[in-house]
Amino acid sequence: MNELPRDPQPTDLTRVLLAEDQGMMRGALALLLDLEDDMEVVAQVGRGDEIVAAALEQRPDVALLDIELPGCSGLDAAATLRTECPDCRVLILTTFGRPGYLRRAMEAGVAGFLVKDGPVEELAAAIRRVLAGETVVDPVLAAAALSAGPNPLTARECDVLKASADGATVADVAALLHLSESTVRNYLSSAIGKTGTRNRMEAVREARQQGWL
Repeated sequence: MNELPRDPQPTDLTRVLLAEDQGMMRGALALLLDLEDDMEVVAQVGRGDEIVAAALEQRPDVALLDIELPGCSGLDAAATLRTECPDCRVLILTTFGRPGYLRRAMEAGVAGFLVKDGPVEELAAAIRRVLAGETVVDPVLAAAALSAGPNPLTARECDVLKASADGATVADVAALLHLSESTVRNYLSSAIGKTGTRNRMEAVREARQQGWL
């Protein structure tokens, strides 16, 4: 009995690295992307500080990164990938469509920025587009980023707010960042003024909401 001819298998699969801290979401995305005839998920990580090592080992064509990850944010990892794995295109996929995140992502050299509520067909199409050299950005978020304006906080003010986020004292922040306590207070005061808030914890919340941290 003659066998039926088999469907030809693609020889040049797009290799995808997937970074997502929620195991169920990570598994679902990997399964859906593996169903695409031209894609293969070659690495899955749940922490931001595992991204670069996995990329160096597996050499993916595209890295699909969440932003809020333990160990290291997806945005920080994207900036490192830009120098460590320059041939890898980075696509941010996040729940939090914040204008400040988009600006930081573009500064980190990412090729695309999408929110998670879109259909998987759009995600697969976006992966193909960034691999072809295009930049893909959620249009609603792009419009919001243009209207929101740039981040008013300096890099040092952001550092101080991040260090203060878990209720650290001024002395704790000063020791961590190797600054004097008076300098920390000055940075905090400036950040509070720029965010239009009443205290440092409100400033942290506002900066996070805007995607500046």
